[in-house]
Amino acid sequence: MNELRSILVHLGASTHNVARLRLAHVLAEPERTHITALYAVEPAALQAAYGLGEGSALAWTLGEQLDHDRRASARRLFERERGDANPMLTWADLGTRPPVQGFAEQAWCADLMVLGQAHQDDKDGQAVPAEFVESVILASGRPALVVPAFGDHTSLGQTVLVAWKRSREAAHAMSSAMPLLRSAKTVHLLLPGSAQEAGAPVEGGLDPIGWLAAHGVTPEIHRGVVDADHPGESLLSVSADLGADLLVMGCYGHNRAREWALGGATRSVLRAMTLPVWMAH
Repeated sequence: MNELRSILVHLGASTHNVARLRLAHVLAEPERTHITALYAVEPAALQAAYGLGEGSALAWTLGEQLDHDRRASARRLFERERGDANPMLTWADLGTRPPVQGFAEQAWCADLMVLGQAHQDDKDGQAVPAEFVESVILASGRPALVVPAFGDHTSLGQTVLVAWKRSREAAHAMSSAMPLLRSAKTVHLLLPGSAQEAGAPVEGGLDPIGWLAAHGVTPEIHRGVVDADHPGESLLSVSADLGADLLVMGCYGHNRAREWALGGATRSVLRAMTLPVWMAH
């Protein structure tokens, strides 16, 4: 894990901020990794400004108060987690800047983003754009660790499942996660059913097994175990069967008509994830 020198953690108006901060600490190397907790939300007061007619001034005032309360709550939580002896953890605030673009631009100077799964039961979730996680991953090009909305995941990285396919996204995900793969007790590598699909398109060519071996990682190989019709659900099922505490996979999507269009597996995993997922686009 000693290659992670800068981690950017997303703080919203949610109680799930704690899990993200603590998992960032699990990844960080003491005295060497700087963690920035960046508060990035859609300002309620700014949203209220779009209201017209009678009552809009009151809505603006109430929105400002809500913004103040949310920011103060997030800052108190941050200070509790930092304590008195963690100078490598700092607070940052986007203010009224658009949260997706602002966060993505900050991530360009970070080795890893730590983000939180969106969940409908999070009463403060409306403070963050509905597709914040996937939009930031696609816009920044940086790897992200996405933390489930529920559960304790501080044992991260003991048993890792890598979902491989011949794609730029899968290669980026596995390469960026290599520090964790090297330190894991067990690495499972999921390969497509055929050798050609798995990554040796020419005789004597490079493949993911040899790539991992070059980094001192000897994975357990599983071929053709992912249901092609339901890849996201299948990946989560295999993760549970193998007792994985981390899933490494590509994040697939593209910009179409100003909206992020995600691949089916990416969307399914982000919606139903039960373990941390390391993603890269």
